[in-house]
Amino acid sequence: MENTFEIEIVTPEQAVYKGTIVSVLVPGSEGLFQVLPNHAPIISTLKKGNIRMGLPNGEDQTYKVAGGVIEVMNNKAIVLVEKILSGEIQDDEAEEE
Repeated sequence: MENTFEIEIVTPEQAVYKGTIVSVLVPGSEGLFQVLPNHAPIISTLKKGNIRMGLPNGEDQTYKVAGGVIEVMNNKAIVLVEKILSGEIQDDEAEEE
């Protein structure tokens, strides 16, 4: 499907998620940003916050992370995170450091 891309989310301990998505919103060190299919290549550090993935079925899936790095290239995103945190944080808290 041309309006999707692949993503992998991994921690040092385990692979957390691998699949096809339509978008991902991540907490970049300089602010939130969204990645869509055919995004230009990018590498960015991530701060503590929510990674929100838009799934092809129209649902969202969210992981709260402690920080990490995202690389996007060739219609694939790889997210390396320090750890997955329990619970969810609210959108206004995602902006805080």
